[in-house]
Amino acid sequence: MEQPIFKRVILKLSGEALAGQQGFGIDSATITSVAEQVKEVVDLGVEVAIVVGGGNIWRGIAGSKKGMDRATADYMGMIATVMNSLALQDALESTFGVPTRVQTSIAMQQVAEPYIRRRAIRHLEKGRVVIFAAGTGNPFFSTDTTAALRAAEIEAEVILMAKNKVDGVYSADPAVDPKAEKYDTLTYLDVLNKNLGVMDSTASSLCMDNNIPLIVFSITEKGNIKRVVLGEKIGTIVKGSV
Repeated sequence: MEQPIFKRVILKLSGEALAGQQGFGIDSATITSVAEQVKEVVDLGVEVAIVVGGGNIWRGIAGSKKGMDRATADYMGMIATVMNSLALQDALESTFGVPTRVQTSIAMQQVAEPYIRRRAIRHLEKGRVVIFAAGTGNPFFSTDTTAALRAAEIEAEVILMAKNKVDGVYSADPAVDPKAEKYDTLTYLDVLNKNLGVMDSTASSLCMDNNIPLIVFSITEKGNIKRVVLGEKIGTIVKGSV
């Protein structure tokens, strides 16, 4: 049997990663593909927790730029992440039979559990996929920061940041600059000093302070999550020191 190099991971999915080619909303084929890749990793015996963004439905920053109160816009974004989390839960359970729990940072007892650290860890130990929704429960914090925070809390060994438009970290936007250089390895200080936009500065600092490595890779190629967990060198790894 193939041996994974990680025991417990956080998978960070952007909302856009669930929108597929349509760019907005939830694409059923895309979310099924993501769920299938998660099942491949669960079948290896890896404990998987997931943090989902909500940008395919609503972006708090975009709302605030249109004149909306920033806190209100951010709360709307948190609710969007719950919608994505429930859709992913349904795909994992109904299509692939993977036991799943959604935990929210905002109380929504009718649809999900409240986030409780010890309960989340127990679910993981029992082989259930835990999906963390509603961000940190606070405005002005991104889902990247949520991934860093939850990774530290549940003692995940790595954050797997799955992208749908790039296959790693580049010196510039490769869609705009054909000369953009792809990095194989970076430090969090590089990310902050070069303003590479991998994740926001709060999340980067939290990962750096807690020595949590980050692997950025493309999710559009099927099987990539499994390849990363098995130790294949794809994408870009970001860590405290090279």
